[in-house]
Amino acid sequence: MAKTASFSMRIDPEVRDDAETIFSSLGMTLTEAINIFLHKSVMVGGLPFDVRNPRYGAETEAAMREARDIMSGKVPSEVYESAEALFAALDG
Repeated sequence: MAKTASFSMRIDPEVRDDAETIFSSLGMTLTEAINIFLHKSVMVGGLPFDVRNPRYGAETEAAMREARDIMSGKVPSEVYESAEALFAALDG
């Protein structure tokens, strides 16, 4: 019986690079981090962390919706000629 098994998975290259950077700073490879995750999952009998949708307040939800609309071009973004103009609009 083999001591290790291989598997292949698809992952966004940017996510992989970010994860490798994080795990490298902790002194481990991506493979070692995945093995730790799998061992911990087996130990706890499921995912080793809570999985749930984040709950935000109504004001935060509205701000996120507005940001998505601005990013998609549905709503024009405000443009200010200077920091003073921005602060004046915020105060107004």
